[in-house]
Order: sequence, then structure tokens, then C-alpha cells
Amino acid sequence: MVVRVQREDFDVGAELTAISAGNPRIGGVASFIGLVRDVADSAGVSAMTLEHYPGMTEKQLAAIVAEAEARWPLEACLIIHRYGRLAPGDRIVLVATASAHRQAALKSCAFLIDWLKTRAPFWKAEDTADGASWVAARQSDDAAAAKWERSAPSPLAGEGRGEGSARSAQQKKS
Repeated sequence: MVVRVQREDFDVGAELTAISAGNPRIGGVASFIGLVRDVADSAGVSAMTLEHYPGMTEKQLAAIVAEAEARWPLEACLIIHRYGRLAPGDRIVLVATASAHRQAALKSCAFLIDWLKTRAPFWKAEDTADGASWVAARQSDDAAAAKWERSAPSPLAGEGRGEGSARSAQQKKS
């Protein structure tokens, strides 16, 4: 598990290469890259400023990763989140997960970004023509995170293990 909160940008290619380097058990890597948009609620955004509480933020991100690791059989997990003043098009966050099976990687990556959006202690201010304003929590983000509370899958659920079994069963019938 790697959790980093940093001001500087990151190299997506290098980070995704590193997450699976030297681990032949990994069969899939899923990732999400969040970028600063130039519009929010129909207002043009010229910049975004992200703030956090050092120490507390990393601890909360590590807890979110631990929850993902409890739900899915992950070989590796990465969260890099930036802070400071960012311009439209700048990278904000990289979330990546690696597992033996694609479904575990895909589902855990979606889980991490949904929970990160609602549980990580970051605060965003957007600069628009009307001035700077803090971004309120979005109901859609809360709804996305809530679906994971309602469904706590077993660590083996939905990892593609059934695919091989279905193929094997079909081959046996032939």
C-alpha cells in the first residue's frame, strides 16, 4: 500500500509501472485519474485550491485502503492526492489497485475513489469570475459512497473466478 499527499505532480506511467513491478501474481491493474475541470455548476473555474490536515489526511487514506484490502484480494494499492493551487487540466488524484483478477481491481478502485471523495479530509475552493468559494459536499458523491455501505462484498465475490469455471464446464460438455 502506498499513500502519498503531495504538492507536486506525479508521473502516471511511472506510478502504474511501479505498482505491479516484480509481482507476477498481478493479473490486472485498475486506475482512476482525477483532473481539475474548467467549469463547475455552470461557472468557469480558473483555479482550484485543495487544503488538508497533514498526518490526519494520510491516516484516513490508509484506513480507506485497509477497508478495500479487507473487501478484495489486492496485491497492491496506491493513492496519490495533491494539494495546493491547481489549474484546469492539472492532475489532482491517482488511485490504482492491482489484483490477480480484473474484477477485484476494478471494484476496489471504484470503491476507493467513492470513499476518498466523502471520507478523506480535503477541502476545495474554486476560483471563478465571482471570486473564490468553498465547494460543498455533493449529494451524488454521498450516494456513490453509500452503495458500498449497503453492499459489503465478500473478498472473493466478483473477481472473475467463475469465468474460468464456466469455460471449464463448457469445455467438459463438448
